Amino acid sequence: MTHLPKFSAALLHPRYWLTWFGVGLLWLLIQLPYPLLYRLGCGLGHLAHRFMKRRVRITHRNLELCFPEMSEPERQVLLKKNFESVGMGLIETGMAWFWSDKRMARWFDVAGTGMEPVHQLQAQKTGVLLIGIHFLTLEIGARMFGMQAPGIGVYRPNDNPVIDLLQTWGRMRSNKQMIDRKDLKGMIRALKNGEVLWYAPDHDYGRRSSVFVPFFAVDQAATTTGTWMLAKMSKAAVVPFVPRRKPDGKGYELIMLEPEYSPPIHDAETTARWMNGVIEKCIMLAPEQYMWLHRRFKTRPEGMPSRY
Repeated sequence: MTHLPKFSAALLHPRYWLTWFGVGLLWLLIQLPYPLLYRLGCGLGHLAHRFMKRRVRITHRNLELCFPEMSEPERQVLLKKNFESVGMGLIETGMAWFWSDKRMARWFDVAGTGMEPVHQLQAQKTGVLLIGIHFLTLEIGARMFGMQAPGIGVYRPNDNPVIDLLQTWGRMRSNKQMIDRKDLKGMIRALKNGEVLWYAPDHDYGRRSSVFVPFFAVDQAATTTGTWMLAKMSKAAVVPFVPRRKPDGKGYELIMLEPEYSPPIHDAETTARWMNGVIEKCIMLAPEQYMWLHRRFKTRPEGMPSRY
């Protein structure tokens, strides 16, 4: 597990000055009232839509692959709303890292099943595999959940040591530990110890340790076998949740879905197919807020052409 990184003088090297300046600017920015931050974030998203042409193309292609029945005008509307969410994601990262608990608590509520099932599992010392999908509200969602039920986050250490320090510090403000996504043994140990483990199985992590199963209208999407291994070896309950941004700057809701106490673990493909169905359900609760700008379908079966 990763303990809180320590600040060192090496992080003040000139090569990191621009990073520190950007973080300082973000810190100043998030002192503004939330309704103003909401408008500002949407505005940044409009700029991103205009200038991030490659990501716009990837987003459009993903929407085209997943929702072939959607008309092109509908797809364009969803794409533009999605980039508003991209802009808000930057603002929400600053909010998640730097806002006080008191200020955070003012702007969200818990919906769906509520936190009671999770608290009951914690009381029983049963591990909780918390399915935290890659929404653009990811950072603020982890903070909101951690304020209700502190747990352990799975992450990829950032190549920039300043960002790595700040993101780990920010995420551990309301959680216990961070663990490298490659540390499977550490994850299983945490779950067996009755911890809540935040885990995101919805990205394309490459051919190794993946199976090809349907995801929306894509019949062969590379999907991690990690869910199967974690659920099978830990006997944890699987709990999906969705951190959804309310419209018009009205804050957030943490939507807790029904826990699955006995997930299907017959084989890796069965679990992956089931997990993708859960992820689809979650995404459709806020499709404009999902991280469509990554190449979800970059890995293809042997000999198949690229989807991009």
